[in-house]
Amino acid sequence: MNCWKGAVCRSWIYPTLIICANGFFSTMRPSESFLTPYLTGPDKNLTIEEVTNQIFPVWTYSYLALLFPVFLITDYMRYKPILLLQGISFIITWLLLLFAQGVLAMQMVEFFYGMATATEVAYYAYIYSVISTDHYQRVTSYCRSITLVAATVAAVLGQLLVSLADVSYFHLNAITLASVSLAFVCSLFLPMPQKSMFFHRKGVSQTLPGPDKAVAAVGADGPSSCQEDEGSVSAERAPTPTQQADDAKPQNHAFGVLVQLSKDLRDCYSSRKLLYWSLWWALATAGFNQVLNYVQVLWDFRAPSHSSAVYNGAVEAIATFLGSATSMAVGYVKVNWDLSGELALGIFSTMDAGSLFLMYFTDNIWACYAGYLAFKACYMLLITIATFQIAVSLSMERYALMFGFNNFVALVIQTILTVVVVDSKGLGLDISTQFLIYGSYFTFIAGIFLIRSIYIIISIKCRHTSVVGEST
Repeated sequence: MNCWKGAVCRSWIYPTLIICANGFFSTMRPSESFLTPYLTGPDKNLTIEEVTNQIFPVWTYSYLALLFPVFLITDYMRYKPILLLQGISFIITWLLLLFAQGVLAMQMVEFFYGMATATEVAYYAYIYSVISTDHYQRVTSYCRSITLVAATVAAVLGQLLVSLADVSYFHLNAITLASVSLAFVCSLFLPMPQKSMFFHRKGVSQTLPGPDKAVAAVGADGPSSCQEDEGSVSAERAPTPTQQADDAKPQNHAFGVLVQLSKDLRDCYSSRKLLYWSLWWALATAGFNQVLNYVQVLWDFRAPSHSSAVYNGAVEAIATFLGSATSMAVGYVKVNWDLSGELALGIFSTMDAGSLFLMYFTDNIWACYAGYLAFKACYMLLITIATFQIAVSLSMERYALMFGFNNFVALVIQTILTVVVVDSKGLGLDISTQFLIYGSYFTFIAGIFLIRSIYIIISIKCRHTSVVGEST
């Protein structure tokens, strides 16, 4: 019997099933689409200003404070304890959301939700530590697909329960508490990994399998889509973050790994290609997360939930589907992204800006919904391209490092936006004016990459013209 249990735990099927179950239940949160109506409704009786300027900003501050230490501790503790911490954080979040009252209590909700968000890195990192490289691509697709399915199910279920069954927001949060509790129970049954990516590394570095493997295969057909800029450091040829640290065997292994990580990060960003794509990633992700954090407040402002039908769940379900569809479409588009990638960033960032301006200038809730759908679809399309462009020539360790650092920079930018624009100690702008600021922010991003793409195209044409002139 013990031999059979050991064989099951060592196979890739058992941990994949458990981590997918954990991912499904932790993402299946039907009350999230209705958080603002719940907080401003009779259950909590908070004002829009309190929710916008005093409560929601705490999530950004908590996430920023915890992201970097959690990123390192996750690897050092080999993932499973952090998955358990995520489950506990979610449970505390929804217990407080259900039974606590007042602004301070809801600020604590946002703090623990920020902790849960910071620990999400363990979900994808865990699976790579317990399965062989032969199954990376398949398992990654399972893990990502199950979270998309769960998010869609949660949004649809929440909308159906609210619209058809007249279920209260309180009971919707109770369903979410049950779901995240099941996720915590699932994490208890995960096998404990024997290795991790940086601090407990075994064997040689593996090439990143990634969710965009299919995209990478298509992009590799282009003439230079996998090439770095001339004169830049090759991220794939350089040693991985822990190879040098393991070879040197420093007395303080943890310090040695941190030193090597910083050197490795510097080498990665010495590539102009990776630098520009990472710049867009950080800037756009900061704006995207800011919009997601406050869009429900705008919807409630345009159509108050106490006097209007609320379709937040349906909109989120459609947005998730459109985001998945646009991400999938990237895999079937054969484009030399080295030449046209930054032009695409500029064009679609312009569309994002237009969507946000639409949400600011219109008083129609349906136009607001449409603007949000277009905004999220464009962002998901671009983030898929950016992920591929950054990951295609990196080892898994280097991609994880750049992913973590890019998100950290995005969170710093988002925190600055929150302090200046949202927080009551800053400008404390009303929700409508905030979206004017966010639209202007994406206009700035679009301007950067449109100007740079035009410069690249003109430079290439000038070089081509000079070469043709010399040959004649």
